[in-house]
Amino acid sequence: MKIGIAADHAGQHLKGVVVEHLKASGHTIVPFGPETTPDDDYPLIVRPLADAVARGDVERGIFFCGSGIGPAAAANKIAGVRAAVVENEWSARDGVEHVDVNLLTLGERVIGESLAMSIVDAFLGAEVQGGRHERRRNQIRELESSPRPDHREPKLIEGRRTK
Repeated sequence: MKIGIAADHAGQHLKGVVVEHLKASGHTIVPFGPETTPDDDYPLIVRPLADAVARGDVERGIFFCGSGIGPAAAANKIAGVRAAVVENEWSARDGVEHVDVNLLTLGERVIGESLAMSIVDAFLGAEVQGGRHERRRNQIRELESSPRPDHREPKLIEGRRTK
């Protein structure tokens, strides 16, 4: 699989460990982002990776930082990117199967090396599922292109909220 990889200053060590693991597993690694410094800005580093994921230049992306939270928030602003902070194998697998997560963010200050490799393996080994999950993914895609709602309070109809 062709995997895009990037990191800010707080994710460099974990990135190195996971890249070696991915190469040993036969994946093609495409690096994104500049050399980092202690004052680098993750939105500027994750953007080229997220753009490549959205265009389909890479099959999936992985970003490493301290917590994973900021880069996921930034990457999710790019249409076609579904980024998630993941801290366990189940969430990595479920994220792909149900939501088609295509950009994983991992926090070096949160998880260790062996857990990171296990999470990455689950992320890359998972396949997107259809059925009700496809309907929900289509609803997510609609959010990317629809105008902002007028913020009226939703009504409850048969136990479900609607506009």
